[in-house]
Amino acid sequence: MSDTADTSTDAAARKTAAAKASIAASAVLTLAKLAAGLASGSLALISEAGHSAADVAATVLTYVAVRQAEKPADEKHHYGHGKVESLAALIETGLLFGLALVVAGQAAQRLGDTDVEIDAGWPVFAVLILSIVVDFARARRLGAVAEETQSDALAADALHFTSDLVSSALVIVGLAATRAGFAQGDALAAFGVAVFIAIAGYRLGRRTVATLLDAAPQELVPQIQDILRAAPGVIAVESLRLRTAGPMVMGEAVIGVARTLPLERAARIKEDANAAIIRAIPGAQITLATRPIALDDETVLERILLVAARRRIQVHHIIAQTVGERLSITLDLELDGGMSHGRAHQIASDLEQAIREEFGEAIEIDTHIEPSEPQLLTGQDAEPQTRRAIADALARHAARGGKVVNVHDVRARETGEGLVVNYHCCVDPQLSVDATHAAVDEVERAVRGEFPNILRIAGHAEINDHS
Repeated sequence: MSDTADTSTDAAARKTAAAKASIAASAVLTLAKLAAGLASGSLALISEAGHSAADVAATVLTYVAVRQAEKPADEKHHYGHGKVESLAALIETGLLFGLALVVAGQAAQRLGDTDVEIDAGWPVFAVLILSIVVDFARARRLGAVAEETQSDALAADALHFTSDLVSSALVIVGLAATRAGFAQGDALAAFGVAVFIAIAGYRLGRRTVATLLDAAPQELVPQIQDILRAAPGVIAVESLRLRTAGPMVMGEAVIGVARTLPLERAARIKEDANAAIIRAIPGAQITLATRPIALDDETVLERILLVAARRRIQVHHIIAQTVGERLSITLDLELDGGMSHGRAHQIASDLEQAIREEFGEAIEIDTHIEPSEPQLLTGQDAEPQTRRAIADALARHAARGGKVVNVHDVRARETGEGLVVNYHCCVDPQLSVDATHAAVDEVERAVRGEFPNILRIAGHAEINDHS
């Protein structure tokens, strides 16, 4: 099993364990508060018991939602089941608002009663203090697990129990006021409980509705944009769309890359950018697309080669010049020697039109069509005396020019089309590319004169460290 799968399984186990513990704690506290409330006659405490009963239903719902949300994507749910948690949180929001209305209504009715007797002995206060301690402990635990696993349902539970803690404290204050002779203290405490329940419902509902409506997680948008911009090869972030589904962050982004890059390099840029996102936000699923962008510093040669590469044709010996304010381009186009000239002329015309679209209709362009060399020849090593003769000729003509030295690694292969010769030599590292090419080309022309059956001769110029 992969590390990602192990992490996902561990997160699911932690969420399930936290939900089970929450159910048990809610059930025990509900019974204790209800018993104490009925025994004392405290509306605030009975309301708090109702709050805890709603929490029991909510935590059961959370447990079911957590288990459902872990199911993998299928034919009907291509993006998985993560939003089940958000749906559960929305139902919990409804429970909270409903409970807040009931408690507020009962509190309003109690305010009008003058003959209400409340017997708030030490068992009542003990139950409330125990409730505060338990709520504090499980709110912290659930909050930590929710943050680690990005669980909406567990976050809803953590918020519930934080509100429970505050409302229990209000009940204690109300009962204490009642014992001190303020008869309406219990009813006012019940109002306070209702307010806190409603506030918790609003906070939870706002977050849940945003998730269900695919609202972009605003805290993640700039973070992911910065990650993409910092990725090697990314020129710009053209667009970014994000949404959440339970603990998962999903979305699409379009990044700009240099249009002169080969497809393999563009694919690598996407892979590296995606890996950077996942390192920062584990589990994120961002689909990246690339858009080729023309850079301001592209040369004429790069632009022509790009146009040809898009058509999978080979061009070389490109000459570009400005004549007045007009651009003039001449190039050689390599095509299959067995192709009909009519077909070859059509390919050349299409290439010329594509180049005009790249540079503008006012350019002047001439294409020279020549047969391409065979792509795959069958060869074998030439006779040793032939190889030695060619090596001697290369060394002799190199010495005559003086710029090419140390001819070595000479290889000569016989093919059906003629000899193919490869060799290495050394030149002064300060020599320009033009001068190096001219010097090597001069040696090769001289050797061709002695060996007319050479089909191709190619020299690799290395740096002469002893120059």
